[in-house]
Amino acid sequence: MIRYAAALLLSLCLFSGAAAADRALLVGIGTYASLPEKMFLEGPKNDVPLIEKLLKEKHGYPADSIRILRDKDATRAAILASIEEWLINGTQPGDRAYLYFSGHGLQVKDQSGDEEDGLDEALSTFDIVAGDGDWTNVILDDEIDAMLVKLKDRAVSIVIDACHSGTISRSLSTQVGDAMESARFLPRPHAKPVEEVKMRGLRIDVAVVDKPDIVKQNGIEAWSAASSYQVAWDDTRLPPEERHGVFTLSYVNGHEISAADSNGNGIVSNAELLEYVKKQSQAYCALQSQCQALDPQLEVNYALLGASAVSPAGGTAGQQAQQYDQQQTPDYGKVEEVKIENTPQTAYVAADPVDAVGDILGKPQTGDVKVALSSDYLKNGDVFRITVTSATGGHLILYDVDKDGKATQIFPNEAARKVTRLAANTPITIPDDYYGFDFEAEGPSENVLVAIVVADDVDLTKVAPNEYGLTKELDARTTIADIAGALKQTWTRDTENRSVNWSLGLLKYAVY
Repeated sequence: MIRYAAALLLSLCLFSGAAAADRALLVGIGTYASLPEKMFLEGPKNDVPLIEKLLKEKHGYPADSIRILRDKDATRAAILASIEEWLINGTQPGDRAYLYFSGHGLQVKDQSGDEEDGLDEALSTFDIVAGDGDWTNVILDDEIDAMLVKLKDRAVSIVIDACHSGTISRSLSTQVGDAMESARFLPRPHAKPVEEVKMRGLRIDVAVVDKPDIVKQNGIEAWSAASSYQVAWDDTRLPPEERHGVFTLSYVNGHEISAADSNGNGIVSNAELLEYVKKQSQAYCALQSQCQALDPQLEVNYALLGASAVSPAGGTAGQQAQQYDQQQTPDYGKVEEVKIENTPQTAYVAADPVDAVGDILGKPQTGDVKVALSSDYLKNGDVFRITVTSATGGHLILYDVDKDGKATQIFPNEAARKVTRLAANTPITIPDDYYGFDFEAEGPSENVLVAIVVADDVDLTKVAPNEYGLTKELDARTTIADIAGALKQTWTRDTENRSVNWSLGLLKYAVY
């Protein structure tokens, strides 16, 4: 058995005795003072109460900690004032701050010179106005960035059901806008029918893509309804009076264990919730002729991917953990409360590192990747081999994780330099006869083999270099989280942006 040891990134932490002043601001705008009725949205009026209920029941927000701005009350001045007074001034370091927006996203001409495409992303307000050349009375992404700076040291959640970092690669003329019923975007005013303009709504840049080290130092969790070059939607499968945003409805439903707990351990992790929301959104998009693709996004410190999406309410740390266990099925959901290093975030994670693997990756097993051992029963000292077979060709990453939270990177490794890409339906055995050594079981132990096959040419050399293979002692939680974070980025090298194409296979085994 390969040995390994490493320090945990996650460490136990108790809450302080001070009462948290958590605050949430929910904004829903479906009607507009100066827009034609054909641009109104049905979903926001139903989205806000759904999120309000979620915060109370699943995140422990008291009713008086939630402020709601709807339609005529959600002017630019009112939204900015509530962000300043309610979220920023009303919270202290260590508190939670939650901002939800349901409505139109858009773009306007960049005034600060910080946008490569010359356009600022923005959120609509009730009093948005089409000016001579652009929209006015909007909330710019620069203003959201300034809010995040002021909320430093808080645990911040931002959930945007609009064209948030979603862009449409087609003409944004009024005619096109009219044709796309229930799309949560506003075309730029006075656009010419032949003009090709990229429109992408608000993108909250917490630097996951270009500055991942910065993200690891903050407590921001940013959910968005669409990826770049995509449009967020009202769910037109529902009657107009019952409509929700496609993203909002799946985001709320995904907090239920029965919906999104793909590994069956009684915990819905952030990664599992993301995969559920993606699946539901893509199922909707597949039925809509005008929907090219729909891939919701989560920008977050990677250490929070395996954290529970549900937040127990009130009490000491011990009381909260007990409450959490009582919310889960009796045989599962054994959790521990942890403090995420260098952030204000406190999270609940699976106490068993073997169970935590599925929570961190979030991906359900489809049977496309199969992992097998040369023997179904291993005793201490037995020689064994591992075989991986994938229905899809791609780059293989293989880890062994034990109950102590230690991980060994079995593949790639320096001993198998000639093996690059795994061919579809062609088994690979490790170690094979060319390695010159065997794996020997050491027990008693309980472990899980984690096989990830990445069909796209994602550069994982920084998180899984060959030299780590079979030699370096790794921390399982942080290692798997770094892999998961890299795989959850947007794939931008096709005509349409989409999620990275990868598959997962897990095999739990024991040594007696």
